[in-house]
Amino acid sequence: MSPEADGSLAATRLRFGYGTNGLADLRLDDALSLLSDLGYDGVGLTLDHMHLDPLALDLSARVRRVADRLDTLGLGVTVETGARYVLDPRRKHGPSLLDPDPDARARRVDLLIRAVRIAADLGAHAVHCFSGITPDGTDRDTAWKRLAEALTPVLDAAAAAEVPLAVEPEPGHLLATLADFHHLRRTLGDHEHLGLTLDIGHCQCLEPLPPEDCVRAAAPWLRHVQIEDMRRGVHEHLPFGEGEIDFPPVLAALAATGYQGLTVVELPRHSHAGPQQAELSLPFLRNAAARAAAPEGSTP
Repeated sequence: MSPEADGSLAATRLRFGYGTNGLADLRLDDALSLLSDLGYDGVGLTLDHMHLDPLALDLSARVRRVADRLDTLGLGVTVETGARYVLDPRRKHGPSLLDPDPDARARRVDLLIRAVRIAADLGAHAVHCFSGITPDGTDRDTAWKRLAEALTPVLDAAAAAEVPLAVEPEPGHLLATLADFHHLRRTLGDHEHLGLTLDIGHCQCLEPLPPEDCVRAAAPWLRHVQIEDMRRGVHEHLPFGEGEIDFPPVLAALAATGYQGLTVVELPRHSHAGPQQAELSLPFLRNAAARAAAPEGSTP
């Protein structure tokens, strides 16, 4: 019997991770050891120069070492591709999938295909990406066409590797909302390996539905989840308790979907206090999940 059928959330235990983009001041091995010691189930691994550089000449050897370390520590992993300057030291997130220069777009496509292969070698449950901001002077129809064309070879690689690509709606980007994701999904013909990264804070920031309703609406396409606190109309990733989100209903909705991937804390601007935020975040989430699962009127 499904959780929806019997009203129970016990069938799906949420698995919590922490993003390495919020631990940028730590060596990767130290970050993984920290998360294991704190009791996290996994890690959102952003491919970047300070951790696992996707452009390193000895990439294969580095990936093998990381895979062995994850296995030793018992950590699950998702591969994230939101590094700020991994391709261009002067342009944040540049070049994007929407860049007017086809050669520049191809560099981003190559990075995502590398990410898919790395994810397969690590046993990751998904590869995360986003569209990028529409360049000045580019109309929306052209931008959507570029995005679909750029993602086609990435999805081919994802299918070959049997690793889903999870596109994230990002405030300010061409693909900013759940409605935008569905536009892309239809454009790409409901590709089997195209899924969704749902950022809970982004739901609070700009979606018309409450975050828990966003989770339910996104459930069929959900391949990766990021989580943090946030305020309505302000795209600022906040530690838990500093924003407006009521987390037990969100985690209840997520557990009820049967989602099996990682739910990764996303605090990329808090690396200066990354270990402390990691230590505080997991008890908060576990407490919220326990409150979500407790029978009404009882205390977990």
